[in-house]
Amino acid sequence: MSSTGSKTPMSKTIELIFDFVSPNAYLIWQPLKAVAEKHGADIAITPVFLGGMHKLSGNAPPFVRDAQVKGKNEYAMLEMNRFIARHGLTKFKMNPKFPFNTVTLQRLLLAVDPGERAGLVEALQPGVWEQGLDMTDIEVLGNILNDAGYDAKALLEKTQDPAIKQQLMDNTEKAVERGAFGIPTMYVDGEMYFGKERLGQIAEQLAAAG
Repeated sequence: MSSTGSKTPMSKTIELIFDFVSPNAYLIWQPLKAVAEKHGADIAITPVFLGGMHKLSGNAPPFVRDAQVKGKNEYAMLEMNRFIARHGLTKFKMNPKFPFNTVTLQRLLLAVDPGERAGLVEALQPGVWEQGLDMTDIEVLGNILNDAGYDAKALLEKTQDPAIKQQLMDNTEKAVERGAFGIPTMYVDGEMYFGKERLGQIAEQLAAAG
């Protein structure tokens, strides 16, 4: 059979600018995976440090930024609860240590191959946003890593590698240079989408790509 005129489908990728500290990064993860699977897309995780993004962009966490706006944070919580209910994310609970320092967690993502980042996200997110663990406690973190089949000692040692430290800073700066100012930010074929409410738009773009 002749293949003249046939087209090879383009590989589709959703780039996810990611930091464990964002509850919305947790909330979007499973729904985004579902969108990617439905449309034959991959998810590429770019680890950044959200605190650095806020400093570079002049942004601030919504609960701080909107504290003086009557009703705004209350409405944001209403929308969060709607999203949780819609997607069945019933295991979610706010971490009592929030906001917490995620430098080590973010460096861990850079200590593994890019193709292994999704697995590490899945291994660590429950401790952060379901079990309410103190992920800044190296012993707690090490136990989670070991239980998930990782060599915790080796990975944690890599987080002290100057190259990995620099990569996290570079990723953060480049994300802001591209226009990102918060988490979750996603890119599909160069188009930026911010926030978990953009899942439908991402699905539409992926569908249009064929």
